[in-house]
Amino acid sequence: MVGHWQLGGIGVTPTMVRNRLRRGSLVRLHRGVYAVGHRRLSRDGTLLAAVFAMGHGAVVSHRDAAGLYGIRPANHREVDVTTSAQRRPVPGIRIHRATLPSTHVTNRDGIPVTTLARTLVDLAHVVPKHHLRKALHEAEYVHRADTNAIEEALYATRGRNGTGYAAMREALQDAKADGLQLTRSELELAFAALVDRFALPRPKTNATVHGREVDAWWPGERLAVELDGWAAHGTRRAFQRDREKSNHLALHAITLLRFTHQDITHRQAWTAHQITAALKQAA
Repeated sequence: MVGHWQLGGIGVTPTMVRNRLRRGSLVRLHRGVYAVGHRRLSRDGTLLAAVFAMGHGAVVSHRDAAGLYGIRPANHREVDVTTSAQRRPVPGIRIHRATLPSTHVTNRDGIPVTTLARTLVDLAHVVPKHHLRKALHEAEYVHRADTNAIEEALYATRGRNGTGYAAMREALQDAKADGLQLTRSELELAFAALVDRFALPRPKTNATVHGREVDAWWPGERLAVELDGWAAHGTRRAFQRDREKSNHLALHAITLLRFTHQDITHRQAWTAHQITAALKQAA
């Protein structure tokens, strides 16, 4: 896939372009945008062709940007493209008008695209609320979504018409309540406060047990605790590693309890009861 300015840059004249179009060695996709000898573009090729058709500064956005990040299905009817320029309608392209700051634009696999944060904020204006929430959770799981960047992008678009701003704000608040923003160190501090609040014996923290690091360790009772925040455990690799750790410790007769952000912040009494019961059982 190639743009007319790229052809001109290597010495291909307009007459040569017309000749190649007649012969079929170039196939027109959009005005000034061509496939070289075929129409069988990949999805990425289709996205890049749409960006080229919209000119300098255009980027993939909204549903198709979300598709590039793998947080929801792409828009298969039209390609979502954002540009600051006035453009005529183009079949197969949905044009969104906005002037994007440089901090809201990136490049993914060679394709200009809105950042993950800006993509989520834009998505709030074009999909139902439950789709937005699912995309936000996928962004948390796959990319460790940066809530500060989302907040900044949300603030930058606060004057938009429609219900998208309120929908994103609501979804973001719910995600924060579920632990989107809590780092490992903050989760460990919350756990330490829980131990003190319920007068539990203080464990060793970040201890190495039979070659595996655990977040909390009571050596006398052979009890270990892992704190599962998404930031450290929300990838397939981490999922595999966590299961290997659990099996390894079980083979050494060590009880391993796992607690989530919700357990540490909103179910403290239940969590404390679980630890107390495990300590008594070991004794």
